[in-house]
Amino acid sequence: MNAETPEPLPSGRFSGRIDFAQGVRDALACAAREGWPEIVLSDATFEDWPLRERSVVESLQAWSRAGRHMTLLATRFDEVVRQQPRFVAWRQTWGHIIDCRVCRDAADADCPSAIWSRSWFMQRLDPLRSVGVWGFDPERSVLLRQLLDEKIRDSTPGFPATTLGL
Repeated sequence: MNAETPEPLPSGRFSGRIDFAQGVRDALACAAREGWPEIVLSDATFEDWPLRERSVVESLQAWSRAGRHMTLLATRFDEVVRQQPRFVAWRQTWGHIIDCRVCRDAADADCPSAIWSRSWFMQRLDPLRSVGVWGFDPERSVLLRQLLDEKIRDSTPGFPATTLGL
């Protein structure tokens, strides 16, 4: 492969925060490159996601356009607001294609830590140790989407793009 050909997204197991963070970066870069129409990002707090990084926000910016849709699911978004300012600014600009949801009555451990798209998925099975699976397996992808859909159905809107004040 030459230097300009991006590496394909991985498949199999991953372990550790470095692998996890790189998986997030690579997935969002791939989403921009391939034009994934829909992405679901889910985590209790997104605290250890690399959403503050310039390259991640640049990938999201390149991905953003009409016809695209992103769902964010979390137990709370306060860590995102505090620790991910670049992402928050991007979210404010693209609020019309992003649906932010808060898991209702869910403990952090009950909120899946995952990225899902029709093309690829990543799921942390142990968020504390950043151990999980990623890949293209259709059966695992369907099961993850069903889990995310269940959590989304039992959620409420949250993390508004703008806060109106008096």
